[in-house]
Amino acid sequence: MKAYLDIETSFGKEITVIGIFTPPARVIQLVGEDVNWTNLWNALEGVTQILTYNGARFDLPVIRQAVKLDLTRYFQCRDLMYECWKRNLYGGLKKVEEKLGIERLTRGIDGIEAMRLWERFRRYGDEEALQSLLEYNREDVVNLYHLEACLERIQEKND
Repeated sequence: MKAYLDIETSFGKEITVIGIFTPPARVIQLVGEDVNWTNLWNALEGVTQILTYNGARFDLPVIRQAVKLDLTRYFQCRDLMYECWKRNLYGGLKKVEEKLGIERLTRGIDGIEAMRLWERFRRYGDEEALQSLLEYNREDVVNLYHLEACLERIQEKND
């Protein structure tokens, strides 16, 4: 079973959210203190392959350091960013989504804004900020699924 994974971090480099999408419709989000080895391991039950965007350089090393779980040891990991590069699709996830026509409701939110949303939640208890952050992360992981599908269609055209 495939899982699409993305993390959000704080300005202090702590993981604030780990989002995991397993098709067709299951999204698990570990938030704040729920980000730990046991919860992450349990959330990945039944998963054999983890797909990320820039995960090999960011998400997976951050998880390994913060949660003490080396996902590359237990799962086949695919970083879709490198598959995009092979097709001359460069830039961050949002830029690649835009080039491929993958829609996003949380336009205007990026990694820095995600950190700001977490700060508003953490400092002031702003639940709206937390909900915006979670929706942004949810779109990240679900759009990884759509990105993989687009890459497969491009590959089929080229074969």
